[in-house]
Amino acid sequence: MALKRIALAVEYDGQGFCGWQRQPHCHSVQAEVEQALGKISQQAVTVFCSGRTDTGVHAAAQIVHFDTELSRPLRAWTFGTNSHLDRRVVIHWAAEVPLKFHARFSALDRSYRFTILNRPTRPGYQAGTLGWERNALDAQRMHNAAQVLVGEHDFSSFRSSQCQANHPVRFLKRIAVRRELDRIVVEVTANGFLHNMVRILTGCLLAIGKGEQPENWMATLLEAKDRTRAGVTIPPNGLCFLQASYPDEFGVPDFEKNKAQPVYP
Repeated sequence: MALKRIALAVEYDGQGFCGWQRQPHCHSVQAEVEQALGKISQQAVTVFCSGRTDTGVHAAAQIVHFDTELSRPLRAWTFGTNSHLDRRVVIHWAAEVPLKFHARFSALDRSYRFTILNRPTRPGYQAGTLGWERNALDAQRMHNAAQVLVGEHDFSSFRSSQCQANHPVRFLKRIAVRRELDRIVVEVTANGFLHNMVRILTGCLLAIGKGEQPENWMATLLEAKDRTRAGVTIPPNGLCFLQASYPDEFGVPDFEKNKAQPVYP
């Protein structure tokens, strides 16, 4: 039988999981997806993702792929697999893609969104999906400060000490900060991210938004290339991996463009 490569879009609530990557000592999203796919295929399945997420970080459309020689309707890889998944995890769609497609290495860029509730009282029923800052934030000031990060830079100041990346240079394509009623939304797109990079740079922007640091502080940190000079790594609540984007030849649906209309398998 001919080998097929199947791509999936996986949404998950990161609470209760120790991140995406399979680990022997805790339950990961990868392990959850693989065990569910295994029940459909009746054999072990290994999936490869577009970008690993840490403990507590959510995903809107994590793109993954796996190989199989089995002939299954695409609905089996979506609705069938969903019936075996933890309710915090769901597959949106499945598609057969060329064998040269790779969820990680074919990606052009990756996008994250950090949503922060900005009011005196903490969140209630959305506590796990929102960050929280009780002090008033100036979103325009945060946005202006962030623009110095656009382009290719050494992001050592925004890199966890546990980061295992070979080098700290990344190309940040876009960063935007806006207010939506009582929420501050930070959106970032780059060719790749360092460990805890979005949580660290968002924490620095919060200090600027509260007036604790000057607007040019991001530029100072970028030039310093020193993690000890930057702010704290803020909690993952509110951080969501949106999706990776791919060349059109692979036909991977874009989350932001298609979320208003359903994508059927």
